[in-house]
This record gives sequence, C-alpha cells and structure tokens, in this order.
Amino acid sequence: MNKPPDIARIPVDHDDIDTNVSSNEHFGSVLEARLSRRSLLRGGAASAATAMLGALGLGGCGGSSDDAPATSTPPVVVTPPAEKLLGFTAVSKSLADTVVVPAGYTASVLYAMGDPLTASTPAFKNDGTDTDHENRAGDQHDGMEFFPLSSLGAASTTANDRGLLAMNHEATIDEKLSAFFLHPNGGTMSLPRPAGEVDKEMALHGLSVVEVRRTGAKWETLKDSSFNRRVHQQTEIEISGPVRGNALVVTKYSNNGTKIRGTLNNCGTGKTPWNTYLSGEENWSGYFTRASTDDAARGDKSVVSLKRYGRDAGAASRHGWETGGVEDKYQRWNLGRKGASLDGSDDYRNEMNGMGYIVEMDAYDKTRAIKKRTALGRYAHESAAFGKVVVGQPLAVYMGDDSRNEYIFKYVSTALWTAADATPLDRIATGDKYLDNGKLYVAKFLADGTGQWIELSIANPLIAAYAAYKFADQADVLVNARLAGDAVGATRMDRPEWCAVNPVNGEIYFTLTNNSNRRVEPSGASQAAPDAANPRVYTDMKGSTAQVGNPNGHIIRVKEGAAGSAATSFRWDVYLFGAEAAAAAATVNLSGLSADQDFSSPDGLAFSAATGICWFQTDDGAYTDVTNCMMLAGVPGQVGDGKKVTLSHPRANGTSLNVDTYVGLAATPDTLKRFLVGPVSSEITGIAETPDGKALFVNIQHPGESTASANVGDPSKYTSQWPSNAGYGAGKRPRSATIVITKNDGGRIGT
Repeated sequence: MNKPPDIARIPVDHDDIDTNVSSNEHFGSVLEARLSRRSLLRGGAASAATAMLGALGLGGCGGSSDDAPATSTPPVVVTPPAEKLLGFTAVSKSLADTVVVPAGYTASVLYAMGDPLTASTPAFKNDGTDTDHENRAGDQHDGMEFFPLSSLGAASTTANDRGLLAMNHEATIDEKLSAFFLHPNGGTMSLPRPAGEVDKEMALHGLSVVEVRRTGAKWETLKDSSFNRRVHQQTEIEISGPVRGNALVVTKYSNNGTKIRGTLNNCGTGKTPWNTYLSGEENWSGYFTRASTDDAARGDKSVVSLKRYGRDAGAASRHGWETGGVEDKYQRWNLGRKGASLDGSDDYRNEMNGMGYIVEMDAYDKTRAIKKRTALGRYAHESAAFGKVVVGQPLAVYMGDDSRNEYIFKYVSTALWTAADATPLDRIATGDKYLDNGKLYVAKFLADGTGQWIELSIANPLIAAYAAYKFADQADVLVNARLAGDAVGATRMDRPEWCAVNPVNGEIYFTLTNNSNRRVEPSGASQAAPDAANPRVYTDMKGSTAQVGNPNGHIIRVKEGAAGSAATSFRWDVYLFGAEAAAAAATVNLSGLSADQDFSSPDGLAFSAATGICWFQTDDGAYTDVTNCMMLAGVPGQVGDGKKVTLSHPRANGTSLNVDTYVGLAATPDTLKRFLVGPVSSEITGIAETPDGKALFVNIQHPGESTASANVGDPSKYTSQWPSNAGYGAGKRPRSATIVITKNDGGRIGT
C-alpha cells in the first residue's frame, strides 16, 4: 500500500504483493519450448531460445555444494541478445490520474470493488449506501492468479479465452477508524463502531473468485457464473498441518483448535503445481486489541509472543471491530484473557495465533475446504513461490516476512514430487500431501556472497535453549517463526515482500521494499546496521523531508546449491537497486538506472511463463512527488553476472564502516523498461496472465488514498476519481480495480 517512504507494515498502514504465475506446467522443458518460438521476439530473425539464453547468460551456471560452503565466483560474461526482448517504448513517469501504458497497448477496467458476483446482487451505486458486500468484489485488490477454464467449464492449464481470477482483498482505505469511502458520510470516527459499518468492513476483506471471458478483443466478468465466490471474515477455514489441534489455537469458537473464521489482510499469492490458489496473510495483528492490564492477566510466555508480533498491552485495534457488539464475530478481535479457563476455550486470547499463514483454496471447487498451511510458518506473509519442480525431488516454497528487519523463509516438503500430482482428482488433498509435512528454514546471508538455510526445528539447540522464549514443541516454533528466526541469528532484511522464481534457471527473486530503520550506528533493537545483503544507508530528499535508511529498496536473488530445492547453502546478489536516476552512482544508484527505468520501493513480482519477462511493481511513498507508482519489465540475468562493490559509510567518530555487496549486471535500455504508471495515490500490485501471454491482469489498489476523510462528500477534493474518470461504473468515489492489458496487434505482452 502507498505509504511514507519506508515505513513498515504497521497496524494503520498496510500494503501488498504479487503473484507467482509459474505453475508446474510452465517450468522446465515446457517453458523452454515456448521460449524457442520465433514469435517471442520482434522481427523473428533469430531463434528466440538463442536470444533469451544469451540474455540470461546461462553458459556459466555453476552450483554450490551443500557439503561445503558456497564460494564467490568471478562475474559471468553475458552475451547480448540477438534481438530485443522488450519490444515496447518505455513510458515516462506520470502524476496524472490515469493508467499509462505503452503505445500499441490498451488497458481496460475489468473488475472493481463492489461489482456484483451474483445475478441477483444490484449494480454498485458507489455512494456508500451499497449492501450485500458478501456477494460483491472486496476492497483493495491485491495479489491474484488466473485459472484457465476449458470451453466446457472444466479446470485447464492451457485455455486462454476463459478462466477464473482468484484474488486477494487486502484492506480498506481508511483514516483513523473508519473505512470512509465505504460509508455514506465517511463512517463513524469514534468508538463504539456501529455494527452495520463493522459488518461491511469485515465483508470487504478476504478473497474472491470471479469468472472472466474474452469475446473477440473484449474481456468481461460473468456475474452469474457458478464459480464466483467470496471468502470473508465469517467464512470457516480449517487449520491444517502441525499447528492443527495445538493448545496455541484453542478458542471459544474452536475448542479443539482445528478451525477459524476468515482470512485477513491478504497480500501476495502463489499458484501450486497442482493448480490451487495460495494467499498470504500479512498485516493481521493490527486488527486486534488488548487491554492495558492483559500482560498481568496472562502472566505467561504468550506476552513475549504478542509483543514480538506487534500487540503490546493497551494496543488499540485498527478499526475498532471489537466494539460492534457482544456477538462472537465482534468479540473475537479482543485478545484479552477474559475467561476463567486455563486453555483459552472460553475467550479469544489465542485468536491471533490463527492468523498469519499461507492459505490454500481450490478456485475451481467451492465444496472443498479452505486450509491454513501452518507448516509454512506464521508471520507477515506476502507471496509463496514454488522452486523449480523436479520429479523425485521435494518441493520448495519461498516466502518473505514483510516488516522492517524481518526474515526470508523456505519450506521444503517431505513428500517427493510425483508427475501425476500435477492433475489430481482432489487438489486440496494434494496440498495436504505436500504442504502439511516438511521443514521450515530461514535465510542467513553472508558477506562473501553466499548464504545458509537454517532449519527452524525444536531439535535445533539454538531454538531449544533460546532464553527469550521457551518453545514447547514444533507447533510453537511455527506459530512463533519470528522468535525462532531470532534464536538462530537469521539476517534481518529490508522488508521482504513478493518473491518469484525465474522459470528458466530456477533462481529466486525477492523484493525488499525499503527500510527506514537501517542505520550505520543503530539505536535500539528496532534498528539494524547495514550488511552485505542490505548494504545501503543514505538520505533521500523528498522536497524538504529527509528520508533516511534505505528509502528506495532493492531486489535480491538467490541461486540454490547443488541439491536444488533441498539445498542448505546458496549464492546471492542484488538484481536491482531502486533509486532515482540522478542519485549518486557510487552509493545509491548502483544499478545505473536511467529516467526510463528509475523506481522506488519494489513490491509485486512475477515472471511471465509465456515470455520469461520479470515484471515488478512499486508500492512507494519516497518518489511520489515525481511519479505515481508503476510497473516495470526486466530481462533477468543470473546470480554472479555483475560485480562486487564496497560501500563506505561514515561513522560519528570519523571512521568508516565498509560493507561489501554484490550488484547484478547494470540495467540497459534493452533489459529494463517502465511499462505502466498508475493513477494518483494508487499502488500497483497483482500480476496474472493467460497461458499464451496475450492478456495481462494487473490490480490498481487504493487510488485516492491520500484523500482526507473530511472530504468524502466533495468529489472535487478527491485526490483520485479513478476508475470513474476512465468511464467505469457509477459515482466518483475512487475504487480499487483490476485492469486487463492487451496488445493492439494481438501479440504477447511486453515483447
């Protein structure tokens, strides 16, 4: 979500992620076969595969052994591509209240907040009086995935003209308590909150599935589709994996710790090799409250956990949902120990332990249970990206914890991949097989360009003997994955958000959005010194405001060791450093960005399975005096294709702190271009495509967010009126919406 330059995801300020669109079918040989088609590149004079592999520099791919630490290698010599892959003219930075795409492309609004999902739901009036939000598109469209449908309406992996968009609805535009654009007069800005307002806001959070179809050149939603659905805060969801039935998730609603209502603050996504939808729960802790006396009432180690996840005693909730009434659906947002039981079965003291997971849903089948996959750990999840899928090897899922100075994680399944599981009869049961049993690791990045995956296990002596928190069992380790990462000394990162896997070579990319708490000389536990993987500390001016730390963020990438998904060592470098083009090349603009490439605060991230393009999006506050948020297209290289750089940071005592880092090959006009700029105060997020790469779906989140709630009745004071100013829908209140981008000549997007 658009925010001040590098603020972490705090209760009143949330944002999102992107999608991993690389399903099993598109990995390995299938992708390489697609990339070899002459139609991939403009002109068609050279072999597409030759051009792509040359651009990626695949001739020098070496792996590190897991029997010995990975070692740094000289830069890889990269052969320039025979032709340009990015066949469009870069768009300029923009402050206009519109979506800007390159010449030769069309962006059309497809699906906006409030749009009906049933034939009986009335059209959206967009004046704050609308009801029945359980049957409408939710708010703040975020990560999403495209699930193809055959002409007969069956699950597919290849259909291009019909499909389902499964989507996250992260949050609501709000100021103080009220989600003000959702209510006729801006909503109630004091406690208690009216039940009707709370019900509407709870309904707008969660997930949706909507059928979309292309007829000729036009895409549209089908509001009478039997596939359409909403998942919101009253939807029952199963707790699955090692935490299921554990004492930590026992509540008044679920005395046996097996279920919970709703999924909250959903950001990034993923798509499993068996064709299901994954959603990450991100900034969930801010929705809960605790009384100032609750530490004393608890008197146990749960206080340590609550504070580590951002819920101090006396912390106010974001929306005051707990004040909507005496019913459980409101009282569940109060974490106070109010009952007499020892296990929490008579109150909601453990309710927050049921939030913060990767959620799996079968977009094709409403009858199947939705499950929280607890084996993947509990933290501020963004997306979940599968490593390269190989028959007979375990599956790896890569994830980030989106907050300042938090960690990067990997999950490795116990089960080995079987090809038949790509098309199973029961997709959720297949998720049980691969996502409920495995090992969770956290990343430690070393100064020599290598790294280690450290297992988060109760058997790890550092975890078993951790003095700050006494772990009871493996479920406790997973529920408190942040504390387990603390115990093993994992690397504190600059807000890990989306991650995606390059389908050509299997390297993993993570966006590190920004970090205002990076300091040369840290003051307090909330700050961290620069290190090799997070090397920059600088001042960036936004007008007269000094933005300190790493305001512009970067994208780091990892190459696994010889054991692939199961590797415990890796090599790494920084694919791109966000920066203004005019910033100092030696200390800030380390990737050599030009005016057609410069960006700040990378967030959403995905690789196109059809073209190999690396798409990434921004969620920025540091550069928004110059441009609205954007989406860029890159031709990825590989780890080791750049050079080592030493940054020298002056200390107060006159000495310097020297930090070595590893910078990928500098950007050129042929390897990185700005493709899209969004409306005012919006975040660009969510990337999904049809299998042929000819339709690209992108979300425009919270346009007009900087509007003051006092101006809700005066459209002339809205900072954005999109998408109504683009001819979509009633009213002038801004709405999050999904757009579909097509190429006017019918070709693949970006090439």
